Amino acid sequence: MNGRVIGGRYELATVIGQGGMGQVWTAYDGRLDRRVAVKLLRPATMAGPATAADELRRRFVRECRVTARVAHPGLVTVHDAGSEGDDLYLVMQYVEGADLADHLAEHDPYPWPWAVSVAAQLCAVLAAVHAVPIVHRDLKPRNVIVRPDGSVVVLDLGVASVLDADTTRLTHTGSPIGSPSYMAPEQAMGGAVGPSTDLYALGVLLHELLSGDVPFAGSTALGVLHRHLYEPPVPLRQLRPEVPESLEALVLRLLAKDPRERPSGAHEVYEHLLPLLPARGAPAGPMDPTRPFLRPHAPWPDRPTAPAGAVPTPAVPSPAVPVPAVQAPAMPTPSPVAPTPPPAPPRPDVAAAVDEVKRLLGEGSLTQAVDVLGGILPAASAEHGERSPVVRILRKQYASTLMDDGQYRRALPELRRLAADREAEAGPADPQAVQFRYDAGLCLEQLGETAAALAEFRAVLPYYEGDAARVFDIRQRIALLLVAAGEHTAGQDQLQRLLFDAERAYGPYHPLPVDVRRVLEHQRRLGPGS
Repeated sequence: MNGRVIGGRYELATVIGQGGMGQVWTAYDGRLDRRVAVKLLRPATMAGPATAADELRRRFVRECRVTARVAHPGLVTVHDAGSEGDDLYLVMQYVEGADLADHLAEHDPYPWPWAVSVAAQLCAVLAAVHAVPIVHRDLKPRNVIVRPDGSVVVLDLGVASVLDADTTRLTHTGSPIGSPSYMAPEQAMGGAVGPSTDLYALGVLLHELLSGDVPFAGSTALGVLHRHLYEPPVPLRQLRPEVPESLEALVLRLLAKDPRERPSGAHEVYEHLLPLLPARGAPAGPMDPTRPFLRPHAPWPDRPTAPAGAVPTPAVPSPAVPVPAVQAPAMPTPSPVAPTPPPAPPRPDVAAAVDEVKRLLGEGSLTQAVDVLGGILPAASAEHGERSPVVRILRKQYASTLMDDGQYRRALPELRRLAADREAEAGPADPQAVQFRYDAGLCLEQLGETAAALAEFRAVLPYYEGDAARVFDIRQRIALLLVAAGEHTAGQDQLQRLLFDAERAYGPYHPLPVDVRRVLEHQRRLGPGS
């Protein structure tokens, strides 16, 4: 027993996992009398020179809040998060089972129906995650637990994104966040990541389950990343002929170098896997990943549902008994009575709602602030008019709070509406209209809509001609989005020009040229001739 208590209630017990991002402990929740898992992260060992520890802590808590909003049985439940001393901590549900890497090692070769069943379950998880939107960034067998009933649970959602949220997407070591063996080309090059990045990792994971090894291995991380970028994967049927042709074709699509050539989303991958899923039969034993499809919602194996010695009584349907029709006596027709009109709803107190929002934002309760704003907007619009100053202020605050809360999918239509209204009144060059479009570009970037984000940033760039900091920011985003879209040469060219201009404006040791230079150096090391 470690004896250290985190957050005033979680007593650490034993280390069950350790890596570059921190340690995972079993712990005892003294308040609710239950076992939990606690992940400890130390910002001082992970933050780059340009990243303050308090900013990392703020981002960590925000990402944990976003993660906690995703409700799915295939995701580990987040109970609590915070910081204590030099550590950040994340308290999670303790999941019984074995991680997928150990499960694969114990069942080599892995039955291909098992691999399909694992992948189908992961598609369901990724679809829910990407809808938020969140990109896992580090999907691999060690982050997947196979439970005794054969269902899988994904770990570490949101943790990688805490350290991978800056436009450079690099750590202070110059390497992208994630595991090299499962890293998509755009992630390896330091480009913007999106849902297709997780699909590539799913393809690597599927290849490993079906062949017993990852498609690209090497003695160094740099060598592995280079192979991801420039070498084609070996088709699975050359390694294992019994794999169905359609499954081999799907894995090759998932492993496409260009994100645009991969499936459109986790939903599409699931539809391709659906015909390959087992239909009927008996599970092979404990921890059989086909069990959720063979016996959906069945009790866990080796867990009796009745007391020992009890004989279950089969449910016997009662025979249908005919009921004779009975003529109901005629009732006198009542005189029509005018219905009582419902009471008029109380008029919304917009001023009180605004004060409540200010209080909630001051306390960091973003989700509650979003609910209050979303609830008051329709009433305020009906009372004051859609184009009234008060409604526009509320809508602007609503969009801003949605973005701060990580709800980019909901913020995007609000920002587009604000931009369109402002442009109609003041023209496309109006600073407020341009700011709304820039924020819409940020939402599109976070949603993984690379082409649309590129178009938005390119459209607003000319309007920031007098704002050097914003121009550099947009140029960097455009460059990294080009890399994410597979246009590596164009992205590197943009980064090289940005580096020249940033050094001339700020000097060589400013954080911006330092970060851009690091990205370029990393990409050069991964070039075709390296």
